[in-house]
Amino acid sequence: MNEMNAAAEPSFRTYAEAVNWITSLIAVGEKPGMKRMEAFMEKLGHPERRLKFIHVAGTNGKGSTCAYLTRVLVQAGYDVGTFTSPYLEKFTDRIRYNGENISDEELLRLANQVKSIADEIALTELLAPTMFEVTTAIALLYYATVTYPDYVVWETGLGGRLDPSNIVTPVISVITNVGHDHMDILGNTLSQIAAEKAGIIKPGVPVVSAVDQPEVIETIARIAKERKSTLYLAGKQFRYETTTSEPDRQVLQFEGPFRKISDVVITLNGAHQVTNAAVALMTLEVLRQYYALIVDDDDLYKAMRETEWPGRLELVSREPRILLDGAHNPEGAEALASALKNIYAYRRLHMMVGMLTTKNHLGYLRHILPLVDTLIITEPEWRKKVTAAELAELAASLRQQTGRDVEVIVEPNWRQALDQLIALTKQDDLAVVSGTLYLISDVRTRIKNRSDF
Repeated sequence: MNEMNAAAEPSFRTYAEAVNWITSLIAVGEKPGMKRMEAFMEKLGHPERRLKFIHVAGTNGKGSTCAYLTRVLVQAGYDVGTFTSPYLEKFTDRIRYNGENISDEELLRLANQVKSIADEIALTELLAPTMFEVTTAIALLYYATVTYPDYVVWETGLGGRLDPSNIVTPVISVITNVGHDHMDILGNTLSQIAAEKAGIIKPGVPVVSAVDQPEVIETIARIAKERKSTLYLAGKQFRYETTTSEPDRQVLQFEGPFRKISDVVITLNGAHQVTNAAVALMTLEVLRQYYALIVDDDDLYKAMRETEWPGRLELVSREPRILLDGAHNPEGAEALASALKNIYAYRRLHMMVGMLTTKNHLGYLRHILPLVDTLIITEPEWRKKVTAAELAELAASLRQQTGRDVEVIVEPNWRQALDQLIALTKQDDLAVVSGTLYLISDVRTRIKNRSDF
């Protein structure tokens, strides 16, 4: 009897213990592939087969596109699960139902359920599951056995083909764009990266994309054709243009194969957010045609206008003005630079940056250095961080090439770096915190909890 009770003892007694276990797991498995996820699903009774997914991949813009889709579907009366990563404020941000985080109690219960299976898998030739595999399994259990949403807006973590999220067969696939990111894992060329992203395309399942590089379009189109999936591509099957762009208000005109949607207002900033909005609109239009999705135009317009996505050109303080943006690769930096030049006015621009080792730092800095007066280089609290000294060395070499007199400050402690940024930023200046979302998350929480500005 005592042995039975001991066997039934939960592995974790608190939410914190469960999250600590999940986040302590390795990020990438020693044996890449889908075998561990397949084993997970079999042992859990295949929860992934009971749900309708909108699967979203891409280098940038995944989270914003997921935010648009979620907001519209909820506004239209559907129950919606949303799975995104990484989190900004709390681990449970990653697993949401109708805009609300999974509860601490539910996460604890499901983590205990998954832990025993993870331990079983770890003892096989498949080896230990990764952090993302475990999180994905918990999300699938939550949606399939607890909340039963009409749709799950389902974001990939890394790539697509071998990403744990690819265990699902969606009703529609979305590839926002393809850029130079995670090249150590996904490949050295845009075509190779595109092929990995296109791994989410399933036979006969329609796909929406805004990729625009010729070699990427060729790769996505080829794979869609091989899998007999209809491709809806920006610039071909659907078009959009911006007619108004000002801080916190952009207006776009959308034209797809089924109809036009005029004067859609969004409050997310940057030209890239117009593209993300158009991708979301096309996705919803395909769902209307294929699955009889019902969304009244009033709900559509209201939801698009009210969509928010923290940490992306988000003004978190007005005195001093502090902007957060999770740009962490060359394409993200290009979008950020465009917004800084075209949307915001300032006398001097001060930027704080922290990165992970997996990024194209030189490509990022090439877009940022020409704009800033001060660059504060720091480090996120994450195991794959690039050191401030390494990043500063790159910035110094690039500064010599450009000849710009940019003040570079190296402060590894991000809290002290933030204090310096705040002290530097005068009334007419603009401060920007950019780089990995792990840094954005910590800075956002610190700023939101402070009242001494």
